[in-house]
Amino acid sequence: MKILVVGLGLIGGSLCKALKKYSHHTVIGCDLNHDIENAALRDVAVDEVFDGNYAGFDIAIIALFPDSAEKWFADNAEKLDKDTLVTDVCGIKGEFSKRMRNIADANGLRYVGTHPMAGKEFGGYYNSNADLFVKANYIVVPFEDSERMDVMLLKKIAKDVGAGKIIETSPENHDKMIAYTSQLAHIVSSAYVKSPELGLECGFSGGSFQDMTRIATMNEKMWTDLFMQNRENLQYELDLLIENLKKYSDALRRADSAEMLSLIAEGRELKEDNLRHRVGQPN
Repeated sequence: MKILVVGLGLIGGSLCKALKKYSHHTVIGCDLNHDIENAALRDVAVDEVFDGNYAGFDIAIIALFPDSAEKWFADNAEKLDKDTLVTDVCGIKGEFSKRMRNIADANGLRYVGTHPMAGKEFGGYYNSNADLFVKANYIVVPFEDSERMDVMLLKKIAKDVGAGKIIETSPENHDKMIAYTSQLAHIVSSAYVKSPELGLECGFSGGSFQDMTRIATMNEKMWTDLFMQNRENLQYELDLLIENLKKYSDALRRADSAEMLSLIAEGRELKEDNLRHRVGQPN
């Protein structure tokens, strides 16, 4: 297939590199920064740099922040061939997907969203990697009336770049689950590093500290956008977390060892049960 990738940051650049490494698709790269486009060309991450001709693409992958993705699609939808399947890789779906679908419908195009569950502490093309998606979860987010061939085509792309478990779900369920599995973790990491002890941790930290703080270096513009577009789901998860944390705080304040032991045991049992259910699940 002939694939246009719009936005050559961490995810877009990694998609280009993965498609070139693991498939035989023709990849065209497009970025506002022409130095990045030329770097991708030198790296053989793309076959060509976008020349303004929108004709002939089988798939257009918009790898931009949500607001920019929506704007790019609105500005360029009428230029795309009607046979082009349009997708995005944003970490939000819900109302965003509905707006993208409306743009597609108004221009006789097909749109189905995706969300590769992969990333790094630092973004940008120069941190992109052909193996970023290997064994990663990859979510395909169609509407009830989306064409099955389009869904299967995007699942094939996910397999082509090395994804492990490929999940299909609705835009609404995507946002509900991502609030818990991704967005909440980013808020916790951001809050965790605000202790005055952060500057003194060297020599005292181990894997648990690194795991908890790794994603605090997130891009504030993108993540604020994601949080605000999913604020109801995220607010629910954050309030629930605060409620649970208060139980630990209360046990400490009362010096209640029995309650602390019970709280820790409850968490351990829940996680062990979660791990048991994961074992043997098909990818």
